[in-house]
Amino acid sequence: MFNLEDKTALVTGGNGGIGLGMARGLAQAGARVVIAARNSEKSTAAVEALRALGSDSFALAADVSDEASVQRLVDEAAERCGRLDILVNNAGTTVRKPVDQLALSEWHQVMDTNLTSAFLCCRAAYPHLRKAGGGKIINIGSMMSIFGAPYAPAYGASKGGIVQLTRAMAASWAPDNIQVNAVLPGWIRTELTDGARVQVQGLEDRVNTRTPAGRWGRPEDLAGIAVFLASPASDFVTGTAIPVDGGYSIAA
Repeated sequence: MFNLEDKTALVTGGNGGIGLGMARGLAQAGARVVIAARNSEKSTAAVEALRALGSDSFALAADVSDEASVQRLVDEAAERCGRLDILVNNAGTTVRKPVDQLALSEWHQVMDTNLTSAFLCCRAAYPHLRKAGGGKIINIGSMMSIFGAPYAPAYGASKGGIVQLTRAMAASWAPDNIQVNAVLPGWIRTELTDGARVQVQGLEDRVNTRTPAGRWGRPEDLAGIAVFLASPASDFVTGTAIPVDGGYSIAA
């Protein structure tokens, strides 16, 4: 039910943080994982880690906010592997400023990296998934898809958009046996949140206090949900947005 042998997964931003945590889970379940990212040094290290788990993995460089680059990425991944079964849209960034201090260029930077990239990757992957007889798309949203923060207007808007894009594609592509779901991570220790702990005073303790699990998440905490949503176990699950946050979003 959770076996991903002979499946090919493309993970954007998969060379670190949540992306690598998910990629590890997919690799352990038997998938060949293709890492898409711009930092070649990190990608090389990520591929070595996945190969150590037995996955015939490799990395491709891409700018996921560029239409032509995305098309080349998806087509090359499918061609080299002979198929494409799973797409994880994880690439993301943020600019921590309130609306009145946010430049238009910064707004576009966040929206293009977080939301437009998912649209481009999904659109490029669709014919390959359909050719394979169906597939799985996992879009990475955020707890900011649920509620707002004064320092993350662009990030929150992009992640809210991820949920709505997920629902639209789930409804559209269900007849093609393509399930599309979103994962909403909470506070996970990554390079992205390292900056938040520095910039947002008292964040470390507030997260620990509010989270019922009593700790920050780790990238490996996302491995299980990735395998579930990528496997036959979730064949009747589509259009959902699943928090993985240790209970942070349900706490009073």
